[in-house]
This record gives sequence, structure tokens and C-alpha cells, in this order.
Amino acid sequence: MAVKLIKISVIYFVIGVLIGMYMSMTEAFDFTPVHVHINLLGWMSMALAGLIYVGFPNAAETKLAKVHFWLHNISLPIMMIGLSFLVSGVDSAGPAVAVGGTLLVIGIIVFAINILKNVKQ
Repeated sequence: MAVKLIKISVIYFVIGVLIGMYMSMTEAFDFTPVHVHINLLGWMSMALAGLIYVGFPNAAETKLAKVHFWLHNISLPIMMIGLSFLVSGVDSAGPAVAVGGTLLVIGIIVFAINILKNVKQ
């Protein structure tokens, strides 16, 4: 699980950097919320979770770790695609942001439960 999280976090890092480069080149910063969320929730959060799982491999082997991984990686793209449309003026994209965001929060709560339950000294 640690390796999967670290590898996918790098994919999100590339996407976030490319969005930042696009905004810089076009001097159009409408996608700043998407750029920030992909870098924080994709790159940083997943890389950190992967590193935590390197340090605590017992937590990485739980069903909770798998549930977190899949919830995070299904919900984040839904939320980010919805947010991309929303900042582009498509008001009907709001529910995608809400559903993706809610599932993401649930995934992060699952991660927290896993850490609190399975990370021991």
C-alpha cells in the first residue's frame, strides 16, 4: 500500500505542476483551486500516507488502508473534474464537487481510524 500511495502521489504531482504551468503560461488563474487541491490532496496527502505506511507496515496491510486508497483515488478525480467545470462557469457541476468531496472526507476519516487503531509504538 505504501508503494501504491507514493507512486500515485507522483502522478498527482505531475498533474498539479502541469496545471500550474498552464496557468502561468496563459496568465489565467481560474484553475488555482484545482491546482492547489490536486497538489495538497493528491501529491502531499498521499505521499505522506505512503510514508506513514512505510514506517508502520502493519497499518498498511489492513482493509482500512485499501478502503482509504480506493475512496481517495475515486473521489479526488470526481471532485477535481467537477471543480474544473465549476470554476469554468458550469454551475451544474456543483454536485460532482459535493459528492467527490464527501467521499474524500470519508476516505480520510477511514485513514485516520486506521492510523489511530493500528499505529503503535
